[in-house]
Amino acid sequence: MTGRPAARRQPRLSRRTLLRSGAALAAGAGAVRLLDGSGARAVRLASSAATLRLPDSVPDPGRPAGTPHPAMPFDHVVVLMMENHSFDNFLGDLSRTRRDVVGQFSPGVDFVNFDSDGTAVAPWHLTSTCEADDVDQSWDCTHRSMFWGPGPSAEPDTSYRAPYDPAAFDWSRPLSQVPLAKPGMRGFVLANGGPQTMGYWTAAELPFTHSMAQAFTVANRWFCSAPCQTYPNRRFLMAGTAFGDIATDMSTIIGGVPPTIAAPPANGTIFDRLSGHGVTWRNYFTDLPATGIIPTIIEKYPANVVPVQQFFADCAAGTLPAVSFVDPEFGALGEVGAPLASLPVVQSLPGVGDAGGFIQTLSGSQEAPANVAYGEEFVAQAVTAVLHSPAWARTLLIWTFDEHGGYADHVPPPAAIPPDGILPDLSAGDFAGAYDMYGPRVPAVVVSPYARAGGVSNTLYDHTSVLATIEAKWNLPALTYRDANASTVLDCLDTTRPPRLDAPALAAPGPALPAGLRCTGRGDSTGTASPALP
Repeated sequence: MTGRPAARRQPRLSRRTLLRSGAALAAGAGAVRLLDGSGARAVRLASSAATLRLPDSVPDPGRPAGTPHPAMPFDHVVVLMMENHSFDNFLGDLSRTRRDVVGQFSPGVDFVNFDSDGTAVAPWHLTSTCEADDVDQSWDCTHRSMFWGPGPSAEPDTSYRAPYDPAAFDWSRPLSQVPLAKPGMRGFVLANGGPQTMGYWTAAELPFTHSMAQAFTVANRWFCSAPCQTYPNRRFLMAGTAFGDIATDMSTIIGGVPPTIAAPPANGTIFDRLSGHGVTWRNYFTDLPATGIIPTIIEKYPANVVPVQQFFADCAAGTLPAVSFVDPEFGALGEVGAPLASLPVVQSLPGVGDAGGFIQTLSGSQEAPANVAYGEEFVAQAVTAVLHSPAWARTLLIWTFDEHGGYADHVPPPAAIPPDGILPDLSAGDFAGAYDMYGPRVPAVVVSPYARAGGVSNTLYDHTSVLATIEAKWNLPALTYRDANASTVLDCLDTTRPPRLDAPALAAPGPALPAGLRCTGRGDSTGTASPALP
């Protein structure tokens, strides 16, 4: 990212904050008690009187693990996760005409940010699909975006934290590793050093995306699992935990002397659960597989990781596996793709790096800098393949994004259930935080014959809702506290009405190539990197 604020402002630590480390253990001991019943241990939170399901528990103890739930109206789950856009950035414009969509133009919303001079910056229309790279989704920038604002820093709010299980949480860690205040979502421009973060696209630029949102169910409250980058959020998608990771870089997937791939999470991944209970799955990749973010997945299950051409063939034949993870083109030289491309276990896969015969730093995943129309074309191809598959009647597709990409969203993330006792691996000077809050909202649409056309869900979701849905369908043991207690996407479906077996007509995506290869960042002829302040 370019154009950062000159001063690196640190969160203010008051005496009240420093004393919290001693108070937290006492408070935690008083607020949480362990119960034994029916041979299972549960954690009860006195403040909410809610019982948390535990890792390794199944959604339905009366049904054998691995048994499909007959009342859930799908046999195939397709997960299509793109990269790096917020809800307001991609879908917020819908709130101009739809009161049910919660966007920056909803009635009563007055969403502005402020630049370093104190000038208000309002949401502004991105009329080109070519996005520059003046946005940042790092741990520090994301936290500053959410917590910074005009005027002095807020006094720490000791009530704003989710309870941890004392048996799992490392209470010896300094309590500066938790949020200091409730996020106000007013610091995006200041933290990113420019106004690109407040930009948004409309149906004119993203016709397929908006028509899909109009034809199926929009999730108003789908938050990324942690306020940071791609790798940790995709770890939540696959394992229910980031297990300490906060960044997208090589050191999180390979390291040591001699170099070795990173160890998997202690309780495994969703692919271990699926394979262990005989539930079929595949990771379909365009140039690089996202499962390489936890490299042991590919090491253990290389036959399940196949080129995306097989996805289109399986859709056409009606032979999709029970669970499909479909990856866009990440770009073998890009920030996300380069570390994956360097892994020997990834390089050994047939089809790796073969994306139309070229290698580029840009990607089809819609991560900046890129032409978002290029990624939309891939989404349209994948969704259309599902809609016209013989398996459509029994298929559920979830389209979402791994994180906000540095783009602003006006809805403050709520507190989240910590997945385990592992805290973020922060360095000196990093913004205080933990895995006990979500990151900014991301776009999400649930596509199914049972999805409510033009409908919304206001249920709280994060990426572990994908895990929760898969686990509920096949009664699989939970991986962490987070996915064990996440909502499934069933609220997005209406099973009281007959399914829509005829695929709805959706708008064609905008033109993508060759413009997709020309978006090289700030200042190019097609970009919109330096707009006038609204």
